Amino acid sequence: MFLHFANMIKELREEKGLTQRQLAEIIGLTSNAVYEWEKRGKQPNFETLCKLADFFNVSIDYLLGREL
Repeated sequence: MFLHFANMIKELREEKGLTQRQLAEIIGLTSNAVYEWEKRGKQPNFETLCKLADFFNVSIDYLLGREL
């Protein structure tokens, strides 16, 4: 599930032409956090998932690969 998340975040970020640092600033985190999601498969907390879903205008289920 979180491998899909890592790929999805990177894809959505790149579609908007953002660097990891820019995305991190937008949602109020460090660029290291975004790096950890994309490269190491770390898991964001629920509040951060909500911020990301809102920013990218997608559902949390979509971010996690749970679209039906």
